[in-house]
Amino acid sequence: DPPRVSSFLTHHFSKDLLLAAAFVSDAQYNRNIPFKTSPEAVRLYRLYNHWVMRRATYFFIFLNLSLALFEEPAVYPLPFLATSVLEVLCLLVFLGRLIHFAKVTLHNVFWKDTKNICIVVAILLSLTDLAVYGVLRLYGVRSIRWSRIVRPVFLINFAESRQIRRAFRSIRNTLPEITYVFLLFMFSLLMFSLMALKLFGERNLQTAEGLPYFRNYLEIVFDLYVLVTTANSPDVMMPAFDFSSWYALFFIAFVIVNTYIFMSLFLAVVYNNYKKHLKNEIRKLAYMKRRKMVEAFNLLKEQEGEQFVVKEAQWKQLVKLVAPDTSSSHRELLLRISDDEQKGFVDKKSFVQLADLLNIQVVTLRIRRHPLARWAPALYGSAPSRLLRGAVRHRAFVWTYDAIILINAIFIALDEESPYISYAEWVFLALYIIEILLKVYTYEPREFFGKTQFWNCAVLSSSAMKYNSQQILDIVFILRVLRLIRIVDSIQRFQVIMNTLINIVPTMLTFGGLTLVVYCVFAIIGMELFHGKIQYFPANSNAPHALECGNPALKDSLFARGRYCKNNFNDFASSFIVLMELTVVNQWHDIPCGPAKLYFIAFHIVMVIIIVNIFVSFILEAFFVEYSLEKSEVETAIEQKIQELGMGVQEDELQQEQLLDNMESVEHELEGEGGMKAQSKGLVFKIASKRYRTVDALLQRMFEAEIPLEDEGPSFEEILNLSPSSAVPRSPSSESAA
Repeated sequence: DPPRVSSFLTHHFSKDLLLAAAFVSDAQYNRNIPFKTSPEAVRLYRLYNHWVMRRATYFFIFLNLSLALFEEPAVYPLPFLATSVLEVLCLLVFLGRLIHFAKVTLHNVFWKDTKNICIVVAILLSLTDLAVYGVLRLYGVRSIRWSRIVRPVFLINFAESRQIRRAFRSIRNTLPEITYVFLLFMFSLLMFSLMALKLFGERNLQTAEGLPYFRNYLEIVFDLYVLVTTANSPDVMMPAFDFSSWYALFFIAFVIVNTYIFMSLFLAVVYNNYKKHLKNEIRKLAYMKRRKMVEAFNLLKEQEGEQFVVKEAQWKQLVKLVAPDTSSSHRELLLRISDDEQKGFVDKKSFVQLADLLNIQVVTLRIRRHPLARWAPALYGSAPSRLLRGAVRHRAFVWTYDAIILINAIFIALDEESPYISYAEWVFLALYIIEILLKVYTYEPREFFGKTQFWNCAVLSSSAMKYNSQQILDIVFILRVLRLIRIVDSIQRFQVIMNTLINIVPTMLTFGGLTLVVYCVFAIIGMELFHGKIQYFPANSNAPHALECGNPALKDSLFARGRYCKNNFNDFASSFIVLMELTVVNQWHDIPCGPAKLYFIAFHIVMVIIIVNIFVSFILEAFFVEYSLEKSEVETAIEQKIQELGMGVQEDELQQEQLLDNMESVEHELEGEGGMKAQSKGLVFKIASKRYRTVDALLQRMFEAEIPLEDEGPSFEEILNLSPSSAVPRSPSSESAA
């Protein structure tokens, strides 16, 4: 319960410790909210950042966005009163969250923050529009819910959405450079269109549908713009190509200049600006984290000889307050790293690394004796038994079964009706059962059938079944074949690609949010502009104008002939599907007609040319970072300390172990009067996989490596005012920072 936790903290910890914990927590999660430092404000600030509050905020944000599914025009219509009550509830939650934020920040800072003003304006506009729409509805007057277009503002501007705001800042910072390239691109497009009009307009050519070919200048501009996306290639070229093969040179030149050169220029400009501004963002985060840790140290420091330090007791209380779920043994391990010589205190140089230490997940591996080693030690420890277990643990055993699985995959792809193939599948099943029996004999059973060993459980359970269906056996084999992914992952070059794919997953959520915002805005605009213009009729319908999708203006159009009637803006879900088709750009030119083409071109420019290129830029940067770090990876301080304590384990030894995250329920086995007992209870420590790090964290680590540990960085104000081209300010002295 967040309020109860906050009350407990206030009564059991000093105000300096609470404030220091807030600074360390901000440094750990890269928050840069300038909050008040009074005890009451710190308590409210901790409550504001509680995970329950943040998830509740996101729930109501997405509830507010999803109301478009139930409002007119609706996928699942609800009464206006029901949607109105839900919207008012969401707006009240947003207002409460904003008031909470105002309570913890300085008033002058709060009202200077553009995102807070945007939220206030969005709430007022939504309430005003809802009231006006409700009154007009009572009098039977149909009006437009124009405020729905501001709903994505809440997703962008709340403090929790700083990653989405960063993406929008990248777009804003990139727009000036993109504009120049776009103007050159449009000049090229208009010039080629003019040449096409002069080359083909007077030759009375016709398309395959019998329509005039390249006789209207605006139609030519649109057709050539579509050709840039290659969606209408080679159809747009064929009438001219049929007339003369030499005319193909015109289209080849157009594609080279506009599709390959200009589109590549767009990516180059976006990537260059993205990288420049991303470096500035990461630099701000790195300096902000360093400054927060210095502030926390200054709150807790005590004189120890000629230097200032944080006492061990204070340090432990701080870590317990910042990371309450961390076990005692984990905290003891972190203390041994921070206080390497066990002097009873942590110096400033080690203290500023605490946020990074807390971000590294430490797991323990419980080493258990095999049951046969307890029940029949003589048999299990005999020379033949040791030889057999050594063979199973050898890499050759793994490679042998990988080869068997590869051969099994080839057999699965062959004709199943052959009796030899059917017999071979039972042979493979017998080999898999032998593998399982050997591994159960070699490894501790609870480890072998642990939560990470899905394939072992699946194959064993399936082998115990009576196979009445060939499909069940095939499914089991296919699941086993998926283990071949491990072969790919064992190759160094493939590991870089796999690591990049894994690391970009968290940030893909950011671009998912960015895409959601753009889709929502264009979907709402599309519904207001095109709702009811197109109707869908079943194939056997006899309704008037069924062949024209309910609109006589579409008679003989590519849209109607292609039976695209379901691609409409009659509700929120259908609008999303149409926008997704436009993002893919395949056959997208068949959807827009007449003036609507401007709407679709605008969406293509925003979504495909700008946002997709920013996403590609991010993937490029992620790959470069991952590749560079793969070549220069070094042991972290935690790994070194684990090895020094004799409680480490090598990667080669981790084939069938059970991982106990965050050292759950094992702290009593490691803690004693002397602190830590190396492997006395069959436990070893290991850093969680380096794969599951965000690209931002990797970039920040690269930049932090360039900052000396004694460098406190600039002040908060200087950090916030850093520009991409500005040099790194000189750091203030320790005395002035204190």
